[in-house]
Amino acid sequence: MTIIKRFIAGAVCPRCGEMDKLKAWTEDDIQHRECVACDFTDAMSLIADSAMDELATRVNQGQPDPKDEIQVVKLMDPAKP
Repeated sequence: MTIIKRFIAGAVCPRCGEMDKLKAWTEDDIQHRECVACDFTDAMSLIADSAMDELATRVNQGQPDPKDEIQVVKLMDPAKP
């Protein structure tokens, strides 16, 4: 079986920064990419890993409710200046 390697239009190599030098192909549920300019290679599984949790970021976290904030209140005697 012949593996078809395709160039990714507009992609920039993460190592050398060259544009239109990355080629990609899929082999055994693994996505491969390779730069023809600097020989950078990378592989990523296409099967979702259930053990891998999403990283906590400000985008996927809920905002705290301002009503839940505890504030200190100082009571002052109006008779004292």
